[in-house]
Amino acid sequence: MSVTKNSKSIVLGLISGSFYYIRVSIKNMKKYICPAVTVFLLISVICGCTWLKSYGKLRLQPRREKKVTIQELKDNWHDYTVYYGGYYGVRQPSAVMFDPKKDNRALVGDKWTKVEDQETLSKLISSIQCHKAVYYPRLWRILGPDDQLYGYLFSAFDRVPVVIKVVDDRTMWVYDLPLPAHLHTIPGCGMNLPCASP
Repeated sequence: MSVTKNSKSIVLGLISGSFYYIRVSIKNMKKYICPAVTVFLLISVICGCTWLKSYGKLRLQPRREKKVTIQELKDNWHDYTVYYGGYYGVRQPSAVMFDPKKDNRALVGDKWTKVEDQETLSKLISSIQCHKAVYYPRLWRILGPDDQLYGYLFSAFDRVPVVIKVVDDRTMWVYDLPLPAHLHTIPGCGMNLPCASP
């Protein structure tokens, strides 16, 4: 009987000693884990902010400032290098991009086609404006990561799904815009019945 009591007390002592050791180890680990997690989070935030600096963005024009209109851009199109993008080209563009010629900055992209004359520009703008039945075409500002104006983008998209990546301190690469599937079904705005009159 005494052997059993002794073995029970030894086992209980070992168990309570193990729990004490675990508690002490957890306390010691907290001393090292909290600072390590804090350092990891700080590094993640710093890397995330650095990553964001390599992308441009689209913003609507501020309400309080004098707004540039699509008509002004169309009238002064010689002051811009104008491109259009989208799967169906001139008949149904996804967007028209205006890159000011005198700002020492450039917007480039391999899927954007240069507009060579005002008649083509008028067709492109009319084609985008015909989507007013479903969406409100908007004129967006193209901004660099430092909020410097690089140009304008006119599109029927409510949220323009475009990626704008910094190439260098004066150049941004604008990726292609897809044509959303729902725009194929708007009466009078499609490959068979274009809105823009020739």
